[in-house]
Amino acid sequence: MKFSEKWLREWVNPAIDTNALSEQLSMAGLEVDGLDPVAGEFSGVVIGEVVECGQHPDADKLRVTKVNVGGDELLDIVCGAANCRQGLKVVVATVGAVLPGDFKIKKAKLRGQPSNGMLCAFAELGMADNSDGIIELPVDAPIGQDIREYFGLNDVTIDVDLTPNRSDCLGIKGLAREVGVLNGIDVKTLDIPAVTPTIEDSISIELVNPASCPRYLGRVVKGINLDAVTPFWMVEKLRRSGIRSIDPVVDVTNYVLLELGHPMHAFDLNAIEGGIKVRNANEGEELVLLDGNTAKLKSSTLVIADHNKALAIAGIFGGEASGVKEGTVDVLLESAFFNPLAIAGQARGYGLHTDASHRYERGVDYQLQRDAMERATALLIEIAGGQPGPVVEAVSDADLPKPVAVTLRRERLDRVIGYHIEDAKVTDILTRLGLDVTFEHGTWSALAPSYRFDISIEEDLIEEVARVFGYNNIPNVAPTASLNMTKHQEAHLSVKTLRHALVGRGYQEAITYSFVDPKVQSLLHPESDALVLPHPISVEMSAMRVSLMPGLVNAVVYNQNRQQGRIRLFEQGLKFLKNEDAENGVEQVAVIGGIAFGNTHNEHWSVPSRNVDFFDVKGDVEALLALTNKANQFTFKAEACDGLHPGQSAAIYLDDKKVGYLGAIHPQLLKGLDLNQTAYVFEIEVDALSLRHIPEAEKLSKFPSNRRDIAILVADDVKIGDILKCIEKVGGNQLVDLNLFDVYKGKGIEPDFKSLAIALTLQAVDRTLEEKDINLVVDNVVAELAKQFNASLRD
Repeated sequence: MKFSEKWLREWVNPAIDTNALSEQLSMAGLEVDGLDPVAGEFSGVVIGEVVECGQHPDADKLRVTKVNVGGDELLDIVCGAANCRQGLKVVVATVGAVLPGDFKIKKAKLRGQPSNGMLCAFAELGMADNSDGIIELPVDAPIGQDIREYFGLNDVTIDVDLTPNRSDCLGIKGLAREVGVLNGIDVKTLDIPAVTPTIEDSISIELVNPASCPRYLGRVVKGINLDAVTPFWMVEKLRRSGIRSIDPVVDVTNYVLLELGHPMHAFDLNAIEGGIKVRNANEGEELVLLDGNTAKLKSSTLVIADHNKALAIAGIFGGEASGVKEGTVDVLLESAFFNPLAIAGQARGYGLHTDASHRYERGVDYQLQRDAMERATALLIEIAGGQPGPVVEAVSDADLPKPVAVTLRRERLDRVIGYHIEDAKVTDILTRLGLDVTFEHGTWSALAPSYRFDISIEEDLIEEVARVFGYNNIPNVAPTASLNMTKHQEAHLSVKTLRHALVGRGYQEAITYSFVDPKVQSLLHPESDALVLPHPISVEMSAMRVSLMPGLVNAVVYNQNRQQGRIRLFEQGLKFLKNEDAENGVEQVAVIGGIAFGNTHNEHWSVPSRNVDFFDVKGDVEALLALTNKANQFTFKAEACDGLHPGQSAAIYLDDKKVGYLGAIHPQLLKGLDLNQTAYVFEIEVDALSLRHIPEAEKLSKFPSNRRDIAILVADDVKIGDILKCIEKVGGNQLVDLNLFDVYKGKGIEPDFKSLAIALTLQAVDRTLEEKDINLVVDNVVAELAKQFNASLRD
């Protein structure tokens, strides 16, 4: 909210300067975003009167004037403004004056006529972005007075960014009340006498939806003069608050909005058929708004209507047909209280945001409506004339907010703030805030005023006491605590270690939403029965993920579309599976997964360029498994997995339990996922990696090791992993190393067969193995391979 400092000081005038006031407001939670002068920097500008005004002899659009600025001589000034005329009080920049932008006024000749000064418009004084014609001052403006003094331009506009709970400060009255509390000084009381009706004209009001609008006031004012000029003091206060002057009716309602913080609206009385009905819109009902746009109303929207049609969106925006316009002489002033929940979100639903909706959706004082009505009526009659009728009020007391009584415990206050504030000081703070306070037995009981919607619990009172007392006045006391050694299981493998391992292998951590697009998830996991949110953020985020794959794929697509040729991402998080045996029917499984896409390395002259493949990702997975020191307990089994290529996917098993998977995303899904090439993914349950095997030191054998190589022929469909496991089992303790060092298919090998060259390293810890011992182990291995896999030694 923007407001003039001078206007605020008319209500309350603390003995502090502008910067101190700004700091005080910010520290109290009313953050000041900016301090801007109300006009540009200028000097030498005074009030003058046009004594003579004639046509320039050599220019159709210029006038030659003589201007009295209070000196001994009249000034000859050439002016091009269309509204320049004899007898007009004007703003004159005299010779030597300096205007905003360091523009200096000098003697000059325009088309041969001398010009000793300039008649100014608002834009030339930095008071507006543009303006039509020169400034026209009231006839009683004192000639020769400095314009800065006359306009009160030694002022600043303060822009306060209020939190949503402080709607009571969305008006000068509320801000002044706050400044008075912070400085412990009295605030001006605005006397608002009731305006005596001079006519009996009125209009009926019916609250069809009293829960949304429990109070509505209306008053007929007839015979106003819409061509009347709004007083300069009001125009300036509006301008300094960021509001443009339009006409007396709109200016008055805007002025009351800024002064009291209460929105108002005026209808053209002749556009109302019958009486006023405050009701919900009919589904599909249309209303042409004041800005000319047509809104198709929803049934959840509260409207102000007559007996035949909607007139305005309640608390948000008026309708064009019922708005005050040229020729309007009779108006209906509206002052209402709307339930914040009835207004919240409605404006955004129509692409609107108005000063009224900004206040109503945060909450206005539910006892302020009559004061606002009387204040607006008095100002309107003073400016535009007219005859007021009686105030008609419709109210549902049962639906109005009720004062909230809140208790504050001494012990709780001290514990939260960490500092003891004297009882009398706390009572004084709460009282000056407008609360009805009693204190006994270490407990304050406070009744919140009608304008403080945000005070409802004990913590609210604690916050009020702390901020008014001053956060800077609360001593800084560093907390102290004893340090205890934490208990840590050595076998525990932290997720941090897993993350660091992946970072070391070129991956970058991603954090994606747990909510995913059900369409993308159904592509990757067609059989999954995902949990669907009842109130999602959007349709694209309406299902809970059953794996990390949807989020990681979307992250790759995002980077791919930004010309990234090499992408490696990993994520650690939860997946959500339906399980009737789990709490609330949802099983949350912690997993770590990754995705690799594009080239294996960044482009470099020394590294051949190739795309990542299945075995690159398998190597990354094996690096994770190796951290557990029990990699031999994990097995990879060729197995079809959701969303993966059946020939390039594998399941990961720990003992006999499936704990993860890896593989290439199915080629048929690439187009649907917006991927332009194959991506490889993996996912492992964190529990399977969290417990590692603790190595035990063993004495190294001092006896020599012996290597024996065997070459065997087996069928193509025999898995090499099964062969190596068989050799390990048969080799026993004497087999200390095993290595497959060659796989051959081709000349000399029958079709559908392959040759495997395997090195066995044998060693005993208590003796030197003899040849017969070594041959026995090798023969047993060959015999077992022949038995299980029909393997034979290659010639």
